[in-house]
Amino acid sequence: MLRRFLPHRNPFPLLLITLALCLAFAPPAWAHGKAHLKVVVVGDTGIGERAHTPGFDAVQQSMRQQGADILLHLGDFVYQDQMFPAHCPDRYLHTLRQTLVTPYPVRLFVAGDNDLPPVKWKPKASGCWDRIAKLATPFDTFPGSPAPRVREGVMQFDLVLFVVLDALDWKDPTPWLKPLIEEARAKQKWVIVALHEPALTTAWYLDKRQTVLKQINALAPDLVFAGNQHSYERFYPLGVPDANGGVPFIETSDYARGQGVTHIVTGGGGATFKPFADQEGNAEHTAPPAIRKALATRALMFHYLTLEMDHDRLQLTTFRVCAPASADHNPRWRSKMKAWERIRLECDGQAVGVTPYDTVTIRNP
Repeated sequence: MLRRFLPHRNPFPLLLITLALCLAFAPPAWAHGKAHLKVVVVGDTGIGERAHTPGFDAVQQSMRQQGADILLHLGDFVYQDQMFPAHCPDRYLHTLRQTLVTPYPVRLFVAGDNDLPPVKWKPKASGCWDRIAKLATPFDTFPGSPAPRVREGVMQFDLVLFVVLDALDWKDPTPWLKPLIEEARAKQKWVIVALHEPALTTAWYLDKRQTVLKQINALAPDLVFAGNQHSYERFYPLGVPDANGGVPFIETSDYARGQGVTHIVTGGGGATFKPFADQEGNAEHTAPPAIRKALATRALMFHYLTLEMDHDRLQLTTFRVCAPASADHNPRWRSKMKAWERIRLECDGQAVGVTPYDTVTIRNP
């Protein structure tokens, strides 16, 4: 007589699968102890019908060639085209796994507004965040209170402390974050903060000098990365804004740590380009002169960044990615706007390919 198969009689295969999943989504031990780390940073990638597929393809292919230890994604993974979608289609997650999960041993993900459930003012948001978040490397366990909120967290390495903050529902992180940064500084670690909506931008200016910008800069991280704006912006190292809105800065791109906080907006991972407010003639959202003076460079281009760090130096390189032209895809948001007639894209007239565009060096004195 044939004996009926009973799955519970042999639990070994299930144990193997469980172990494999745990290992796949836990930070590799070797990454924590490395004396040199390489990170790729990208935001606003082009998965979905509303994005620019050729741009995303070119960006992610070049990123993979960097052989990075860590991926830092600043949010807005998916740009789908349905109003108030009821679910997150598997095809987006399949592409995400292939391009932004499998190639990277460690993955830090920030939630973007297009990743959250759709709402009245964002009806085409994908609602994919709950599924995307499960593909990230888990944050470190945080004992006690106060503590990071649901979409916030930290990840510690021997060289660096990464901090993810929720700018979509801002709350001053100082009570729980200041002790962590002080501890990291005592160990000579680099401190990198990531959020989705920028504390500072000239793309679509909202005045956050007395709130988000002041609270972050008072904590004195080395770098602050944000996405959301589909452009590249780097500000000179900044101090803490004064009561009148003045923002002190040092006009340099090669400096010793502690001289200021460099804020970078990097939303060029494949989303369509949007003009800067001043290019559109939008006075309400044009950055004031004090902010424009602190801006080192900006561009409308597909791009990503690399960070290479050891105990003595942190080197940041921004790579411009010029994608092949496509008759079916225009990289410009609302491409028939008259403003585009006078706005130059950084890759206009440039050959297809990837080129270093901008660098920052921070030295550990």
